Amino acid sequence: MDISIEISLYPLAQEKFKPEIWAFIHKLRAVDGLNVVTNGMSTQVFGEYDLAVQTVMAEIKHVHQTVDAAVFVCKFIGGDRSQVEAES
Repeated sequence: MDISIEISLYPLAQEKFKPEIWAFIHKLRAVDGLNVVTNGMSTQVFGEYDLAVQTVMAEIKHVHQTVDAAVFVCKFIGGDRSQVEAES
């Protein structure tokens, strides 16, 4: 079973927040079997359910252990939603 996850990371009270966000994204991109797409608003992760969820949760935990305060907004939907539906 595949899953699609959309993630937004908001490090709070960080003067230089971009390095933490990019470090998070690079760790996700390094995992074989995950398709990671980034845009100006969020990061989408597509892949096998257990691999994707375990990887994302491990990286969220790592951020919480290394950044004073960070908020994650996540959406989880079953299936691979990486292909855009054609307009009808």
